[in-house]
Amino acid sequence: MIRSLPALALAVALLGACGETPPPAAAPTPPATGAAPDAAAHAAKLPSAPATDAAIRAEDLAAQVRILASDEFAGRQPGGPGERKTVAYLANEFARIGLKPGNGSSYTQPVPMVEIVSEASGPVTLQYDDGTSDALVIGDEAVIQTLRTDPESKVEDSELVFVGFGVNAPELGWNDYAGIDVKGKTVVTLINDPGFETGDDTLFRGKAMTYYGRWSYKYEEALRQGAAAALIVHDDAGAAYGWEVVRNGFAGAEFDLPAAADAPAPLPIRGWISSAAAQRVFAHLGHDFAALRKAANQPGFKPIALAARASMGVSSRVRHADSANVVGWLPGSERPDEVLIFTAHWDHLGRSFQSKDDGIFNGAIDNATGVALMLEIAEAFTKSPTPPKRSLLFLSVTLEESGLLGSRHYVEHPLKSLAQTVATINLDAMQVIGKTRDVVVIGHGSSELEDILERHAQTQGRIVVPEPTPENGFYYRSDHFNFARVGVPSLYAKNGIDHIEQGEAWGRRMVAEYVAQRYHKPSDEYDPAWDLSGTVQDGELLYAVAREIVDGDTWPNWYEGTEFRAAREAMRR
Repeated sequence: MIRSLPALALAVALLGACGETPPPAAAPTPPATGAAPDAAAHAAKLPSAPATDAAIRAEDLAAQVRILASDEFAGRQPGGPGERKTVAYLANEFARIGLKPGNGSSYTQPVPMVEIVSEASGPVTLQYDDGTSDALVIGDEAVIQTLRTDPESKVEDSELVFVGFGVNAPELGWNDYAGIDVKGKTVVTLINDPGFETGDDTLFRGKAMTYYGRWSYKYEEALRQGAAAALIVHDDAGAAYGWEVVRNGFAGAEFDLPAAADAPAPLPIRGWISSAAAQRVFAHLGHDFAALRKAANQPGFKPIALAARASMGVSSRVRHADSANVVGWLPGSERPDEVLIFTAHWDHLGRSFQSKDDGIFNGAIDNATGVALMLEIAEAFTKSPTPPKRSLLFLSVTLEESGLLGSRHYVEHPLKSLAQTVATINLDAMQVIGKTRDVVVIGHGSSELEDILERHAQTQGRIVVPEPTPENGFYYRSDHFNFARVGVPSLYAKNGIDHIEQGEAWGRRMVAEYVAQRYHKPSDEYDPAWDLSGTVQDGELLYAVAREIVDGDTWPNWYEGTEFRAAREAMRR
């Protein structure tokens, strides 16, 4: 799931017009440019199945994950050798299983990207008004970067201002920037939002994170307010990940889409500081950090100018390049213009040469599992003796870990009409703990797709439940969100935590163990001991949901009162 600073993280999408390109009559061989020389050999390693066998099988899933998460794919980082091998492999797999190219005669959609490698030029230096100073150590106490394309970016003697959660939400009557001008200043903000901190359902959405709680929003709002820099105070609970994930998120390249000519330049500096460092700084300035955090949770909070000035800078190496979404197309037999899209991001974090082990972020669970399941579902459709009446587009996107950029680019430049896109189903970081009694819906209570899901889950003897930690904001952290933002109903569902043999508490421990020990770490590697029976169960369930949608003529909508419903209805008109 998305990194782009740190994160179990995810983003912003803009509505784009569509010019649909019909696929050719026959699927050509994927272009050889950049192809992995051994892609065919990889395909040969997969277990074979009879031509009419539409089953989703654990051994096939395991074979795909083992290949995609192998060291040979070098962590699947966009812009590197791992990308070329991954894109070539997926294009060949789409062709092998019988999908047509999804972009005219090509299995790829180019995604222009800017690769920025920022390196701090020194510590974050704080000069206090009492004449003393402090230096926050990069990596241990602070991390900083920029998305600007200048060789150097810095702020000097920038006044420090604490702006609570850094939220400006007029519809909620909340403005943490009220009464202060932060132009040219460095804002310090808390992660998440007041509802999470207090658990008060009358504040924002209570424990469930809103977009105002996302780290990406903090930087966006700071830029709108004219700040020179923004530093987020990390805490494990509010961020839903430890400091190591933050630190890893700043190791190596950062990516962005090219800015529009009239777009404002990004913040000169953006970053995070550790909770311990923040407490030390605030204590030196005579403030009780815990008390200020509590005050920031209350309506009417006023920002506080701090008696300190910050200086920090980064040097950047910038490269403009193209990445690629991989797209496979299965045309419908009766209504080919109406489309259901499956999404799964292929990218991960590449490799770190500072690591004590091999340093390869293999991304087995995140997200070789989702891509593998997409391939299996696609093959189930192509091997089915009954072709779908509506079309299916299988979209494996790039740059999810860098801010959902591949799916954002698709939404801004759709290959198939968004107004004629019936729905999207997202596959990201599937569970590998075996079968569960429950199916988790990220963003539960959003759309009528959940009604379809619930009917088919019942045939498996399963129940549909909300995500157990809505405060972590997973709804904003994967590729479905870009489609949702423009109105396309989107479903993000997967295996739950109530294990049929070990129970719910055990399932929670397994998820927590993954986050603590393998998420966004080199240790996220394929393990032959995985129990993929639950992933198979999820694949069968989502295939059934998709089958009902593509063989029917209904248009599932967002539920009444959902923030995306108006956009969908305007789109359909």
